[in-house]
Amino acid sequence: MITPSRSEWLDVRGLQYLVRHWGRPGAPKLFMVHGWMDVSASFQFVVDCLRGDWHVIAPDWRGFGLSERNGTDTYWFPDYLADLDAILDHYSPGEAVNLLGHSMGGNVAGLYAGVRPARIARLINLEGFGLPTTRPEQAPARYAAWLDQLREAATMRPYPSREAVAARLQKTNPRLSDERADFLSRHWAAQNAAGEWEILGDPAHKQFGPLLYQVEETLACWRAITAPVLWVEAADTDVWKWLGPKEQARIEVDRRLANLANVSTHTLDDAGHMLHHDQPAELARLIEDFLA
Repeated sequence: MITPSRSEWLDVRGLQYLVRHWGRPGAPKLFMVHGWMDVSASFQFVVDCLRGDWHVIAPDWRGFGLSERNGTDTYWFPDYLADLDAILDHYSPGEAVNLLGHSMGGNVAGLYAGVRPARIARLINLEGFGLPTTRPEQAPARYAAWLDQLREAATMRPYPSREAVAARLQKTNPRLSDERADFLSRHWAAQNAAGEWEILGDPAHKQFGPLLYQVEETLACWRAITAPVLWVEAADTDVWKWLGPKEQARIEVDRRLANLANVSTHTLDDAGHMLHHDQPAELARLIEDFLA
């Protein structure tokens, strides 16, 4: 059974944000923030499996889904923190909140929980482990590559039908059932004037920024987190390859997790990086047990 959602528009720092809600407005709040090239509706399957009385609030990040785009050629990561700050101030002013983030959203949530520790009651991080460590000597080439890519506008490949969009989602995640792929395709893409289906994401998101990822700055934020943290990863995740060979990546992820003062870790079997699609019932159980 699909839990009905409702949406509203919210002005967030000058951009129109689409914010999706599930559940009773007066129920305990649970904020969920999605990952890169994803949308708030991506959490539908987990929401369907929640047993308790929750008011789930999930925005489409700027430039994703139906939220307004920057109108510039580069997205700056600190803007996500500022957007999240504004969203929490709107819906839960002065309250410590329960916050869940997946992938890129997990990275934003983890940073925010260290920057604003008093605003977070409990944090749930779904594979938001960050990017590979960088070295200062990589900076000249990074700036040059960023300048080079700005010479041509980024584009998104169109699809001939919504069914083709669903097939693309299943190619990325073979565990995705036809029913779930069909549901996601309705929120992940929209038909343009030419009758083709375009992904609801600003092509500028495909461009990397000029600044190197500073993992030690991230870990300093993690060390400042005072809330209990639930860390959930997938047994068959395919994104750790960014951190090197499997054994090396495991060592690095564990090194990063050691910076969290109060963390519970869980691994979901038979799940890939989109673990909220692959094992929503088990993930919902973990979430509610943790929040209880």
